[in-house]
Amino acid sequence: MKFRSTLAALALSSTFFPSAAFAGAESGVYIGGGIGSTSIEIQDTDTSIESDETGFKLILGYNFGVIPLLDLAIEGAYVNFGKSEQGNTEFKQSAWDGFGLVGLSLGPVGLFGKLGLAAWENELSIGSVSTKTSGTDPVYGIGARLQIMKVTGRIEYEYYDLEGIDDTSMTSLSLLYTF
Repeated sequence: MKFRSTLAALALSSTFFPSAAFAGAESGVYIGGGIGSTSIEIQDTDTSIESDETGFKLILGYNFGVIPLLDLAIEGAYVNFGKSEQGNTEFKQSAWDGFGLVGLSLGPVGLFGKLGLAAWENELSIGSVSTKTSGTDPVYGIGARLQIMKVTGRIEYEYYDLEGIDDTSMTSLSLLYTF
């Protein structure tokens, strides 16, 4: 008897609540791109750079979507932070990122956090003298998404904890398509 009443309650509740509220985001491979504002700050004895530029990123990921109300994904991205020019000083930075994402899925809307690593490279040119540095360091991010069928819009903030660089971050808007 208890089993039948539980089953009846579940059947009745499914008529009042849309099934999207119980499902994770669209599962599968996704690709996309984003554009946003980047911020880079370097305070060194030899160099001082404070830059706010427009950057872009290309994204490839996979959303597992196996647990209701929870999004689990892995994601890789190429990020170009733009080019800063101040007098005869030019600074360029890019990174290849790898992330794990965990999110709360509330139907078409969701919130997420991400944690990963960035293999980064920057180039500093002062006049005709140019130096390149690179490394692999942690990246943290938070964001929100809106998904309509297989298309997802995201707004997110990512902080790059890079050695030797005081501050690198990106706030971006992205558009993704899930296959």
